[in-house]
Amino acid sequence: MVCKEVYGSSSVCKKYVKKEKDTLSTIDLSPKWTSISQFFTVVFLPQGYPESVSSDYLQYQIWDTIQAFASSITGTLAAQAMLKGVGVGDESATVMAATLTWILKDGTGMIGRILFAWIQGSNLDCDAKRWRLFADILNDLAIFMEILAPYFKAYFTLIVCTAGVCKSIVGVAGGATRAALTQHQARRNNMADVSAKDGSQETLVNLAALICSLTLVPLVTGKDMLIWTLFLLFTVLHLVANYSAVTSVVMETLNQARLHILVREYLHSGRVLSLQEVNQREPVLWRTRRKLSVHLGTSIGKVFSKASVLEELISTYKDSNYLLDVNLKAGRISIMLHLTSTSLDHLQSCIQAEVISFVYDNMYKNTQVLHEDLRDILLALQAGDTLEASAASLQYTAMRVDEFCQALITQGWSCDPLLLGPDEWRAEWESRGTTHKKEI
Repeated sequence: MVCKEVYGSSSVCKKYVKKEKDTLSTIDLSPKWTSISQFFTVVFLPQGYPESVSSDYLQYQIWDTIQAFASSITGTLAAQAMLKGVGVGDESATVMAATLTWILKDGTGMIGRILFAWIQGSNLDCDAKRWRLFADILNDLAIFMEILAPYFKAYFTLIVCTAGVCKSIVGVAGGATRAALTQHQARRNNMADVSAKDGSQETLVNLAALICSLTLVPLVTGKDMLIWTLFLLFTVLHLVANYSAVTSVVMETLNQARLHILVREYLHSGRVLSLQEVNQREPVLWRTRRKLSVHLGTSIGKVFSKASVLEELISTYKDSNYLLDVNLKAGRISIMLHLTSTSLDHLQSCIQAEVISFVYDNMYKNTQVLHEDLRDILLALQAGDTLEASAASLQYTAMRVDEFCQALITQGWSCDPLLLGPDEWRAEWESRGTTHKKEI
């Protein structure tokens, strides 16, 4: 034997043997049926699988395959209803009316796509899992409206156009979040390969759903009860599969929701949670609920109306690259960022905001005892002295932020890049000192 080789972590194995007259002979040591499984692996899975993707890849793709199949079946039912609604099979229907309805549907969808991308585009990266589930729920709603539309002839165009807007939003939210999840899954700078193989998997699923639809459509035509029963069953399957898919994803990057969970547990028990624990707790249906909402990168003009109040806050934060204002009446924590602020400044400011939010929430609870180091913040909030609460929380956070960030890294969290969703407002202030930021 001259040498032996394997293909990645698969069971494909070959031995090369020197024969007579210096010829090299190949002996395949792979188990039976390996060539067939290897073929499907190469065609439908990223090269180097499973080492080239994240550990949650397989579980997510299984659920994603199920939801794609269910969505294709309900989409076929909707397409049949739409064709019936525009007049296919109706001698009194005109081509002009059907064409105008389709143009209006596509036009309103295009407008909806532009507006949604403008309003929510920057949030799709930060909450990819939540927006991914939102897109699939909205897709089911759009399909429901398309199946329902033929029953209301007078409002058919309005219902179809509304469904078109919903589907356009689904296209933006679904496509953007798919890209974010693909970026998370790709572990060898192979995002294009992961994305391409995901497309191959979806095409195969849609092909299987198409074959099923060829059998299904003749059976359900004209049977409204059967159509609605199938729609209900496959919609439930679609939603369950989507929820299972997004909750199986284990993200390492920090967004507002995951940081909220991490900081609250750290303040409560002194423990930094693992990736799996936080991702299991992360809400994927609703926003993170706080008594005090956190706004990162706020404009100074939206927060202060008096120069003296701003000057006092600047004096308190003279050695920081951000300002943090607490407004208990509005239930809002506003963070103004300096022009030279870095991602670590963003992280520290959001940690400080979570500290204040945690203490404020505990003002209304008698079951939990706060750590002694948080008493100054509590007393200031109880007295309504928000400036003192901000100063006390700044001191508390500055003392612990490095230790907390190191613990995050130990648990596998990534502190760069961050998905905290800051707005683009930046400011400069005169009395700002200079601070050396420790690299993490």
